[in-house]
Amino acid sequence: MKKMQEYYVPWMKGQEMYISSHIELAWKSPALKRMMSNENPLPPSAKVEAAIQKYGRMANRYPDQGLMVRAKIAEINGLAGPENVMLGNGSSEIYDMIWRSLIGPGDELIQHTPCFGIYKLRCLVVGGKLVSVPMVYKDGQLHFDPQAVLGAITPKTKAIVIANPNNPTGNFMDAEAFVTIAEKGLPFIVDEAYVEFAGLGKSQVALTKKYENVIITRTLSKAYGLAGLRFGYCLAAKPVIDQLAATLIPWNVGTIPMWAALAAFEDTDGLKTRVEHNNMSIEMFEEQLGTIKGLQVFHSYGNYMLFDGTDTGKKGKDLIDFALKKGIILRGQEDMYGRDGWWRLTIGSQEENDLMVKVAREFYGG
Repeated sequence: MKKMQEYYVPWMKGQEMYISSHIELAWKSPALKRMMSNENPLPPSAKVEAAIQKYGRMANRYPDQGLMVRAKIAEINGLAGPENVMLGNGSSEIYDMIWRSLIGPGDELIQHTPCFGIYKLRCLVVGGKLVSVPMVYKDGQLHFDPQAVLGAITPKTKAIVIANPNNPTGNFMDAEAFVTIAEKGLPFIVDEAYVEFAGLGKSQVALTKKYENVIITRTLSKAYGLAGLRFGYCLAAKPVIDQLAATLIPWNVGTIPMWAALAAFEDTDGLKTRVEHNNMSIEMFEEQLGTIKGLQVFHSYGNYMLFDGTDTGKKGKDLIDFALKKGIILRGQEDMYGRDGWWRLTIGSQEENDLMVKVAREFYGG
């Protein structure tokens, strides 16, 4: 009799469940400050809470296909209608559906690194091969390298994914580069999880009208502050959405998150409040920590910031350990470009931000 291990498809052998240890720690120790997972520090607005309560009382009913919220998303983005929108259980499920639709065993997916880890995780599950193209480190900054992305294309390439703004570097790629890549004709996925912090004027959604191969992904976990409800979506031409939707698990997005999402989209004041708090906090960190000698502060258009303290002579992992002792959970960033001072933070409440400034200054002696 064969052992169970022999029945798994080859590319799944050895793969493990994804666990966010820092999130597990935060739930186990609620007193710790959660400045590590790019969550929004502000709770849902009263309008969203009302929708959650209303539809919580209807949780005994299956949800519909989300035509109303999809129509609203299309309206916000200047698209024809719900036929241009597909919903997912967070943008992580959206990637799973896209990769399963495009990538088979041995096929290549190009990503620009450092970037969001879910691209890799879902790629490996379908047997794909990840091709990582590093950003360019120059003059103390990390720059997109679209020509290197194009240079990585091979006959096995099935898709290209670019985060815009990028996580964790926080910067945007030049708009012209998106056109250049789109014109190659390969499926081109643009991750806009954080675009609302800079405004939809920075979105590449208009490309979906000209290039059928362009797919935009978004989430309500960031600027809208609904990470716990798991609501994501993608925008694309109708034929693309029609085909991707064949991968949908029936009722993949529940009644409560669907209607809470619609309330969030309609609550423009709530979004404005979150964006203003975030962007003012970014400016505060730049001003307060930018004076520390040897600490490189990367400007961010997201709700997170990347730092490099290599030139202070101190390691990033030591800062993270120090912050944890002071009650703050931060996110690590692996050593890269021959430098070991990297660390990052998520924008928190005003109280949390003030504490983080104090902790960083104490650690660096600045």
